[in-house]
Amino acid sequence: MNETVINEIQIIPIKPHNGLLGFCSFVINSAFFVGDVAIYSRLDGNGYRLVYPLKILANGAKINAFHPINKEATTLIERRVTEAYVNLIEKVKTAKGAAHERHEFEQEEAS
Repeated sequence: MNETVINEIQIIPIKPHNGLLGFCSFVINSAFFVGDVAIYSRLDGNGYRLVYPLKILANGAKINAFHPINKEATTLIERRVTEAYVNLIEKVKTAKGAAHERHEFEQEEAS
């Protein structure tokens, strides 16, 4: 059996709200686009969880639009998306820290 490949991961961070940290999209095996997946912090605070979109019918019934159907797929997708999310957040923190240091250095030179 071929290995499942998750790539083209895009992360859209948002201002955290009730555990929601952002949204993501990704491509499975260069053949299937998955979008509008929410990234939440886990309730125990350790790690992240993904929430897949629901379709709400006219009668109020909710059905899953799509989601992994086995533990291996769930784990692979969560691992890859989590890696991408953590890398993005680290890049943002590093960029903000560098900008802050640059600002402090410029203020010192101006004095």
